[in-house]
Amino acid sequence: MSLQATTYLVVGLTFALYIGIAIWARASTTKDFYVAGGHIHPVANGMATAADWMSAASFISMAGLIAFMGYGGSVFLMGWTGGYVLLAMLLAPYLRKFGKFTVPEFIGDRYYSKAARIVAVVCLIVASVTYVIGQMKGIGVAFSRFLEVGYDTGLVIGMGIVFIYAVLGGMKGITYTQIAQYCVLIMAYTIPAIFISLELTGNPVPQLGLGSTMSGSDVFLLDRLDQVLNDLGFAAYTTQARLSLTNMFVYTMSLMIGTAGLPHVIIRFFTVPKVKDARSSAGWALVFIAILYTTAPAVAAMARLNLIHTIEPSPGEYMVYDERPDWVRKWEKTGLLAFEDKNGDGRIQYSANAETNEMIKIDNDIMVLANPEIAGLPNWVIALVAAGGLAAALSTAAGLLLAISSAISHDLLKGVWMPQINEKQELMASRVAMSGAILVAGYLGFNPPGFAAGTVALAFGLAASSIFPALMMGIFNKRMNKEGAIAGMIAGLGVTLLYVFQHKGVMFIASATYMGDMPQNWFFGIEPNAFGAIGAVVNFAVAYAVSNMTAPPPEHIQHLVESIRIPHGSKEITGDH
Repeated sequence: MSLQATTYLVVGLTFALYIGIAIWARASTTKDFYVAGGHIHPVANGMATAADWMSAASFISMAGLIAFMGYGGSVFLMGWTGGYVLLAMLLAPYLRKFGKFTVPEFIGDRYYSKAARIVAVVCLIVASVTYVIGQMKGIGVAFSRFLEVGYDTGLVIGMGIVFIYAVLGGMKGITYTQIAQYCVLIMAYTIPAIFISLELTGNPVPQLGLGSTMSGSDVFLLDRLDQVLNDLGFAAYTTQARLSLTNMFVYTMSLMIGTAGLPHVIIRFFTVPKVKDARSSAGWALVFIAILYTTAPAVAAMARLNLIHTIEPSPGEYMVYDERPDWVRKWEKTGLLAFEDKNGDGRIQYSANAETNEMIKIDNDIMVLANPEIAGLPNWVIALVAAGGLAAALSTAAGLLLAISSAISHDLLKGVWMPQINEKQELMASRVAMSGAILVAGYLGFNPPGFAAGTVALAFGLAASSIFPALMMGIFNKRMNKEGAIAGMIAGLGVTLLYVFQHKGVMFIASATYMGDMPQNWFFGIEPNAFGAIGAVVNFAVAYAVSNMTAPPPEHIQHLVESIRIPHGSKEITGDH
């Protein structure tokens, strides 16, 4: 069977599975639509959370970033996994105990203010819409390459699939679909890695293969990669740093607290029955995520080595362009891979020297998707990778769209503008809002704004600077009042957006891959993608200052904050001593 036919079959079967689950798990109440009825098992919720979290950025882009950044790419591994530790320890159990449907609802009730709820909705929509653009582009790119249809056609198909299972099932349908999508994406990520690790090192475990010697040699894989990169004029893979130690630290912190502040991740912990289950499901999510994240460094290093060996089979002997393999021809059609014969010899010369380098474009995002083709793996493995990339993009897009639609229907319509509507009307409004969110996301996928290349890092920065501090202070500081919270969210979001757009010319050079000398006007050498952590500091500082200059919260709100943190049955609640 041809690659295209195999891909159609595998992807078609996964789509049929998603639609079947959506029909089976159709939401009939607002509680089903918003929090899947609140009775998802913590292990299942952990798996769904992992799929919700591991977007096209994790599946498609992360290993590509590490492949070209080397050691400097560790910020993504540390930041995107470390955020779940913060969630498990500092947010998930307390938010679940509070017992609301959405993040803005918690903020509105905790800060006894509809204005605070509206500001939280604005912050949520800005961060979520920014994030969803990247998922829509991932869907379009994966379809256009593997199903050999146009980008626009692929995006429309992806929108249709999301529409069916997200609008029909809400959080209930999304949850069970995401469990299936996790199984698809994790197999799609690890199976090729096992094949390639066996081929290069003889070790079937990619995590161990990364530190092993090459097959038939006593040279370690990473030493070999350092050697070939140095020969081509690139920095050694194991020593590349990202601009500066300060920048790496701040970037990691921004990704960590951004993870803990992303609304589509937080609402997953409202779907479990008990407070204990919220903490447990966060732990399970970290386990499921770690399977992919510990594999990613091996995928990155092996893909970069295979790419170089394809272009330069032996030292100084470059591939003849007219004899290039099929995978090169196919990726050239997407525009993500480009060759220019600068010296007219008909061979592909690849080096760090911009004047002589003839591979003028190797997009980071092709590394995972093209990896099985580069390694010559069977067609079914290549088709499985295509299905995995689509599963990653679809699962996160659905979670983001649900967060956006819930903010509109539950927080704005029901919570502020039309509190008198009944449950049936609210459920219909939720579905209409979801449909509208899908159309807007699709439009942005067709017509991405100028900052689309940096959307993922920007989304984390926006969540880190606006939502995370408000949640933390709402849980752990009973003196924090509505004036402080509102001022802090506006200040944090505002300063981050200002810094980002002031430096957008540098920020959006291949998203997070900028490795040149830092511009002199960067604040302490901190790149815009990392500025969310500084925005969070501004948020905390402004909130505390304003809170201390204004009246404290009502006494019942302060008791509410204390009750969130005190376990059920505690002497402090019962009065027993």
